[in-house]
Amino acid sequence: MAEAKVGIVLGSDSDLSLGREAAKVLASFGVPYELVLASAHRSPDKASRYAREASGRGLKVIIAIAGLAAHLPGVLAAQTTLPVIGVPVPAGTLGGLDALLSTAQMPSGVPVATVGIGAAKNAALLAVAILATTDSGLAARLAQYREELAREVQMKEERLKEQGLEF
Repeated sequence: MAEAKVGIVLGSDSDLSLGREAAKVLASFGVPYELVLASAHRSPDKASRYAREASGRGLKVIIAIAGLAAHLPGVLAAQTTLPVIGVPVPAGTLGGLDALLSTAQMPSGVPVATVGIGAAKNAALLAVAILATTDSGLAARLAQYREELAREVQMKEERLKEQGLEF
């Protein structure tokens, strides 16, 4: 695979299914990525080093997947000027609400783009949209994807009308 453009950073191995979901979306758009495990709490030096070195290695966007306290996206954002997209993991007694709030409530000046709880697919699509601002081929693929979504909605509406449902 070509040099990675998106880094997917997992806070724990238990986040792997979400990491794979993001990777699958990126791969479907032909966006090269890398997947790493770096904990904000258990391997803070690795997480900080990863963020500091990401741009120099050609990364353009970082997706950080973390649950519970969910400090990983903020730790990474504090160490790089690359866009960081946080994916709160649906875990713990609050089902990911704590992770969502932790990820979304960053101090002024160190933003983290935050998607919904468990929304790794949306994080990958947001990364694709960011990359598409400087890649016309990728922008065209993203536009085609969105046109397909619109066609699916239209087909579903037609099926409902065939079943006698009126709007």
